[in-house]
Amino acid sequence: MSATIEVKNLNQYYGKKQALNDVNLTIRTGMFGLLGRNGAGKTTLMKVIATLLPRSEGEVTVCGKSTLKAPEVRRIVGYLPQDFSMYPNMSVYEAMDYMGVLSGLSREQRRQRIPELLLRVNLQDDRRKKVRALSGGMKRRLGIAQAILHDPEVLIVDEPTAGLDPEERVRFRNLLCEIAEDRIVILSTHIVGDIEATCEEIAVLDGGKVIYRGTVADLIAMTEGRVYSAEIDKRELDDLKSAYVVTSMLTLGNHVMVRFLAEEFPFSSAKACEAGVEDAYIYLMQKERGESVC
Repeated sequence: MSATIEVKNLNQYYGKKQALNDVNLTIRTGMFGLLGRNGAGKTTLMKVIATLLPRSEGEVTVCGKSTLKAPEVRRIVGYLPQDFSMYPNMSVYEAMDYMGVLSGLSREQRRQRIPELLLRVNLQDDRRKKVRALSGGMKRRLGIAQAILHDPEVLIVDEPTAGLDPEERVRFRNLLCEIAEDRIVILSTHIVGDIEATCEEIAVLDGGKVIYRGTVADLIAMTEGRVYSAEIDKRELDDLKSAYVVTSMLTLGNHVMVRFLAEEFPFSSAKACEAGVEDAYIYLMQKERGESVC
């Protein structure tokens, strides 16, 4: 069986509104990032792949199975939505066991697999704790455990680190990378740092269209030579913001350390910087809108 997701000429509509516009993607084993603003079409695309939405036009196959055959696809796909909730009055183990029953696992399969997964997501010591008592990060890890309970070939996660503290975010990203060693993991986010830390291959969506498909390294390369920094007086900040696209600022007393984009060398006190994913993403979005960075 082909461990590949193929999306061909996908158009998706909500009534008269077009949410996806002629999307074409090939996604293979490993971590694949979907990056874009809220409302860019990321969640719609993932729901179509997971067969939670019937496609309007086009063709989508998951590991060789058409999404028109929803039951077959759902057996090989795990899905963790952004707003994950799970039986708050059950214990962690009880909730997992119940999900195992719904997934068609036998008692012996559940007895073997659930402890292994709770260990993998570092919840083995919390197995008797009520779901409602878990922290946000613990609930996300429980969500991953239930999503891979039936050992799917594809795992789809939507904005999984939103609202997590930095330590929990790093732990969660590392867990996703481990899972992606032998299956397809699609990570949808608007947090650029999550993509930078986990994904080699990405697609950037805007307005329902794929505006970039390739590697993170190639995206960054588009922006090399266009990123600068400068320490300026606070009184100069408004003028600089009106002339250039500012990507970050750090206040230093009466001065501001500014990082910004420019097509050409801007002024004598500016210093060239190595481009990062966030710089590249902002540059890409500016170019897509037909706006100059300076």
